[in-house]
Amino acid sequence: MDARKADTRNKIQLGGLIVKAGLANEPAPVLLGVFLAAAQALSGPDGAAARELWRKAGEEAFTASSGKK
Repeated sequence: MDARKADTRNKIQLGGLIVKAGLANEPAPVLLGVFLAAAQALSGPDGAAARELWRKAGEEAFTASSGKK
């Protein structure tokens, strides 16, 4: 896969995550604010704990939506 196709695929997947999280109707400035706050939390002193908490929540959401629970 060439770099342009890989970049397009990545952006589509990221957009799908926004939809899956129920944030598709939020305006772009709100989404950017959410992402900036998350980036700050992940780079802070409790970043590893936040990352683990959010990873688990994300895995649970993927599992629940796939009907595997």
